[in-house]
Amino acid sequence: MTGSGTGRENGGAPLRRDARRNRELLLAAAREIYAEQGLGAPLDEIARRAGVGNATLYRRFPTRGALVEAVFGEGLSDTLRRGDEARKAGDPWEGLVRYLEYIFEGLAADRGANDLMTTGIPDIPTLDALKTHHHETVTLLLSRARDQGVVRDDVTVEDLLFALAALGRVVPASAAVAPGAWRRQLHLLLAGLRTEPATHPLPAAPLTDRQLTAALNALASPATQA
Repeated sequence: MTGSGTGRENGGAPLRRDARRNRELLLAAAREIYAEQGLGAPLDEIARRAGVGNATLYRRFPTRGALVEAVFGEGLSDTLRRGDEARKAGDPWEGLVRYLEYIFEGLAADRGANDLMTTGIPDIPTLDALKTHHHETVTLLLSRARDQGVVRDDVTVEDLLFALAALGRVVPASAAVAPGAWRRQLHLLLAGLRTEPATHPLPAAPLTDRQLTAALNALASPATQA
């Protein structure tokens, strides 16, 4: 769910070679730091890792939203395409499951992507478009699955989106102690929407007591809440 911007500034003329290099260094540094620390990482740390001054960062990206858009814009567009593919699925339930698995793979792999999808950040046009598209995709697939009798009649799209947002926020806490644990929790959540019990076992092993304690401690730490 990550990506990079173009060699142009605000869609204008191509940048000079030195300016383009600085922009690429800033994007690479931001991508690394956001993946490690989330979108709350200090901008001066990004400039320092890129080896440029703060003034250069703000000249290239005058707002935090502009930097985030440049870092994640391509990945957000990929997610839009995945949503379009899911809408065309012959089996709406399988389409929904595969689409949500793709979303959560990105949330688990990248703290920045997790923050992007589970918190409100202004001035990111691509993100605004994605959230609208995401809501429409989930609504459409859930409605089709309900029409087929696969999903409970009393489940609303708001029920599902709220539960997914809550699960998304705890993914970083479990990723370090049990990579892939989110798969089990996602499928357990989705099983609760079904009209009939699932016939296949849950993916991924359950957390051990020690892993659960470590994940809950990480969830409570400032680093996980940034």
